[in-house]
Amino acid sequence: MKPTLLILAGGMASRYGSMKQIDGFGPNEETIIDYSIYDAIKAGFGKVVFIIKEEFVDNFKAIFEAKLNGKIATDYVFQNFDLQQYGIDLEIERSKPWGTGHAILAARHVIQEPFCVINADDFYGLDAYEQMVKFLTQEVTPAHYAMIGYEISKTLSDHGAVSRGICTVSDDGYLEDIIERTKVLPRGDLIVYQEAEQEYPLPVDTLVSMNFWGFTPEAFIVAEELFREFVKKNKENLTAEFYIPTVAEALLNSGNVDFRVIPTDSQWFGVTYKEDKPVAQSSIDQLIKDGRYPENLWN
Repeated sequence: MKPTLLILAGGMASRYGSMKQIDGFGPNEETIIDYSIYDAIKAGFGKVVFIIKEEFVDNFKAIFEAKLNGKIATDYVFQNFDLQQYGIDLEIERSKPWGTGHAILAARHVIQEPFCVINADDFYGLDAYEQMVKFLTQEVTPAHYAMIGYEISKTLSDHGAVSRGICTVSDDGYLEDIIERTKVLPRGDLIVYQEAEQEYPLPVDTLVSMNFWGFTPEAFIVAEELFREFVKKNKENLTAEFYIPTVAEALLNSGNVDFRVIPTDSQWFGVTYKEDKPVAQSSIDQLIKDGRYPENLWN
């Protein structure tokens, strides 16, 4: 059975200023998602599932359905504020969803096969997809998961701080710890993260998670249980977010699951801020000139 690609596309893009998930970056207005799916099809994924807000479903279908028809199966799931579906008898009004860990739970009823999770606004590169497909078809078990690791120096924005899952990796390539740092930025020749008005340096070759994870459906069961606990603990904190690394850390701490960290030499770039767009467009233009992608991606 071919693995599934699960795309996190439900964020509000508050720092970017618009719906960057469907913003055009390629020469024919291709989105970054287009390039991700193109690489995923080439690597051997069999289905793509979009996690979106329900009000955007028509926009997404208009953009993706025709071009993907006959190339890969598609499905859509919705991240919303309904807590009753998780057995949580609370109604909490929030302006933003509960985060990436909550988002993946929206897909728990439509994925029965090994799957990977990616961000809609990150360009990961073909090698990352090929390595993940190999893992998901040959190695993955409910006790053995994976994440693609990128060097932190290759994942920053020149236009402001970013969130990164900072990884500690064993000598034999397994994840030992992951800590979400929400304010990581370049500072001259250094890389730092900010916390409580202090700055702390990070080695330039630190491996980080860019939310490219490989799981089996059993991960949904653990994530749902953790989410219930998280909501009850944070019901008064209307900005608290439940991240995928929170799920990964709990799985690690259980002692029952390990994560292989798969380093990649793929070129990564992202669009956290509006000012990142010209850099992303230039990178895609260069990849087209290098013959990595056709100028018209789906023709």
